[in-house]
Amino acid sequence: MAAGCRSEDDAAVRALARRIIPEHEKQFRFERLTDTTECFELESRGSKIVVRGNSSASIAVGLNHYLKNYCLTTVSWHACNPVEMPAVLPRIDEKVRVESRARERFFLNYCTFGYTMPWWGWTEWERFIDWMALQGVTMPLAITGQEAVWQRVWTRLGLSDEEVRAYFTGPAHLPWHRMSNIDRWQGPLPEEWIDGQLALQQRILARERELGMKPVLPAFAGHVPQELKRLHPDARITRVSYWGGFDDRYRCSFLDPMDPLFAVIQREFLTEQTRLFGTGHIYGADPFNEIDAPTWDPETLAGMSRHIYESMAEVDPEAVWLQMGWLFYADPTHWTAENIRAFLGAVPQDRLLMLDYFCEFTEIWKQTEKFHGQPYLWCYLGNFGGNTMLSGNFHTVSARMEDAFAHGGDNLRGVGSTLEGFGVNQFMYEFVLDKAWNTGIADDEWIARLADRRTGFRDPAARTGWRTLCDSVYTLPAQTGQSPLTNAHPALEGNWHWTTKPTTGYRFPTLWRVWEELLAVDSERDTYRFDVVNIGRQVLGDYFLIERDRFAAAYAQHDRKAMDAAARRMTGLLADINLLTACHPEFSLERWIAAARGFGSDNASKDYYETNARMLISVWGDSYHLTDYASRTWSGMISTYYAPRWRLFIERVMEAARTGRMFDHEAFDREIRDFECRWADASHPLTFPEAGDAVRTARELASKYKPLFDAER
Repeated sequence: MAAGCRSEDDAAVRALARRIIPEHEKQFRFERLTDTTECFELESRGSKIVVRGNSSASIAVGLNHYLKNYCLTTVSWHACNPVEMPAVLPRIDEKVRVESRARERFFLNYCTFGYTMPWWGWTEWERFIDWMALQGVTMPLAITGQEAVWQRVWTRLGLSDEEVRAYFTGPAHLPWHRMSNIDRWQGPLPEEWIDGQLALQQRILARERELGMKPVLPAFAGHVPQELKRLHPDARITRVSYWGGFDDRYRCSFLDPMDPLFAVIQREFLTEQTRLFGTGHIYGADPFNEIDAPTWDPETLAGMSRHIYESMAEVDPEAVWLQMGWLFYADPTHWTAENIRAFLGAVPQDRLLMLDYFCEFTEIWKQTEKFHGQPYLWCYLGNFGGNTMLSGNFHTVSARMEDAFAHGGDNLRGVGSTLEGFGVNQFMYEFVLDKAWNTGIADDEWIARLADRRTGFRDPAARTGWRTLCDSVYTLPAQTGQSPLTNAHPALEGNWHWTTKPTTGYRFPTLWRVWEELLAVDSERDTYRFDVVNIGRQVLGDYFLIERDRFAAAYAQHDRKAMDAAARRMTGLLADINLLTACHPEFSLERWIAAARGFGSDNASKDYYETNARMLISVWGDSYHLTDYASRTWSGMISTYYAPRWRLFIERVMEAARTGRMFDHEAFDREIRDFECRWADASHPLTFPEAGDAVRTARELASKYKPLFDAER
């Protein structure tokens, strides 16, 4: 359709620009187009930059296109990072028009609300919502504050307030409570938390809707307190399968969707939620996430999915059920082709929207006849646990997205990301969301422009470094338990447990060369400082594995002199990684802890939140099963948690070598487990390092290690 426009200003995007670029906001005009096609336009008019679009959402994307490609500016998803702009806004020589090729753009994962967001206040949420608007997100997952709804529902159905708050987990673990994985862990949930999150969610939803988004709110999926059985003894309530190594007392209970009580609870929940939060008619419900269904009979599975949808539609006739596709990937033994077809086919066409959750690794749409006609979104996951590894398969993602656009069928409704945590690879998510628009920018040019905006100008060394990163380093999809060996439970060989796998898809010299190239650039940008810290801590972490193997080989050969030398280098590397990561706020345990304590009203509640925050990123739960899954190469985390474990390991192995005994790994594991559990308790205070100059520190460390690193080439 030919473009037309109305002259009025877009107030929502105007306010967004005022928040992120206040010194330049008045130099922009934001105009609405009457196009029915989703699009944006850019042009210079006199001294003004004109951004047009057919909605607030498309205008925000147009603004970001200008910021990225003309101002060489990156808006971080973290509020702690500045938005760095040129002194003078660049002109647009020729009018730009870009159309969307994805109706919907989804973002977030239940887990992100634990691994990244549990300690966020409005400052952090406000920046992140602005970031999502700039990236064109239309469907953000919005599950904050639902405990306030459930508290009202469960007490109305006869449970006591004490029973309800004890049923909830601690704040950082709530995502896994919401997904029917664990109950009660580190509960009861404080009332101050429940009330505060209710108010926060109302602000989140108001801003997301103001910017044209359709937040995805939760629906009832069958998870109930076990105490409900006391009030409804005839209800078909069963215990779900064990999850995450947790003790039996933390297991969840599940109400059969075909039980009459199910529809009653759904009505109570959706009615109360709509009263508190409104509705966009899209509801997330995931009844069998990493747990077994009560039966694997296809006819019964079909009945369950039919009743789940019908219970929503009885309350909201416009309801659309959003379902994670992770369950089909995670449990292919039970989710056979027949069971998937039955489960999906029982919901009316176009009333079930599937997230193809981990497409950079496995595309379920290709295994299920395009989800048997139900609408779906192609999603990039990219991060497990909020870990800080360089990960993502850049060119594979690009090729698979193009293939999906070409062959994914009419029921491909868009794209999205289902990241478990933010990690350190923001650019990969921006790349995925950029693909939703026909910008005409080829991948090679996209990489070059990425390098330019990281440094603030065009630099050959930076462009070469980023090309190497995208071509040779970002080659593998993210993996569960991905981390450098520095973050792993110490062992003489391998990585002890699946939660800390130091797997990379590149050779060590490749990343070392990139770090050298970037350190030759002279930039003042915060994004550049982040990059030299981020890549440097990965280089040092990768080299630690080489030194651990040398230490282990020397132990096997009874060469105590070589053991001593390797041990000194290992401890030195840990100290230097801690020093380097202290140079940028994104790598800060202190910031994580301070944010958690900020939710407390007195010392006791502050300690409660801190313990919960420490627990998630260390031992995780009540057994070793998930220990270190959410590993973070953070300053403070290294010096107080990872390094002490490795120092004790080195001491015990050296002691065994001196006395001629075999190293007792089982005894050491028990000793380390005791240390890990004590560390997770806030009664043991932590000391944090001071921040230094990122570029100077990185260059000094690169110079220090250059002889060793060059020898690996």
